[in-house]
Amino acid sequence: MIRIDGGVISLKDEAKNSYWTVQIRPFQIAQFPVTRERYQLVAGSSVGEEDLKKPVVDISWHDAIQYCNSISELSGLRPCYSLDARGEIECDWTSDGYRLPSEAEWEYACRAGSNETRYGELDEIAWYGKNSGQIIHDVGMKVPNAWGLHDMLGNVWEWCWDIYDGEVYGPYRVFRGGGWNDRDGACRASCRRKSHPNYRIDDLGFRVARSI
Repeated sequence: MIRIDGGVISLKDEAKNSYWTVQIRPFQIAQFPVTRERYQLVAGSSVGEEDLKKPVVDISWHDAIQYCNSISELSGLRPCYSLDARGEIECDWTSDGYRLPSEAEWEYACRAGSNETRYGELDEIAWYGKNSGQIIHDVGMKVPNAWGLHDMLGNVWEWCWDIYDGEVYGPYRVFRGGGWNDRDGACRASCRRKSHPNYRIDDLGFRVARSI
């Protein structure tokens, strides 16, 4: 986990051409996406040794939430997620357990102080459609950003906490970062995608964060 100091970030909804500003409190975020090795500690599944360092994929938003609570409990921390009176998941941002980053935290961490589209040359920092060989790769094989975070762009998309647009898409949640089969344009710090929280696919995983 890497500590990220607080700050301010402006986010953009490219579809609506609208902007909003978010104040970021200090937090921690994982250096890498959650790997299959880490995930199987909670899920109890088994993968071959050659796949242990690859990001876990085919993970729904709900799966990621459950992992965060489970790994918090295993670590002796207070879980962040619980069900409210309506049976919907709520997050206690004061808990010391693991959680998904907000999309503002995710983009703030990805940019690492830069206002550029990417934190480096794409081929150096990311696995994507032109250089991945159409397969997923082990984490940490590409150059990290200025804050030491690997694979923020490319290899796998990453679930965030936020609802994308509740008035239009209902419960659909945000994911960020681009994947191993994507074109250049998807691997940008500002690129936002969405899907139903039960959605699973072979280029979508997650990384964990913690409040400080």
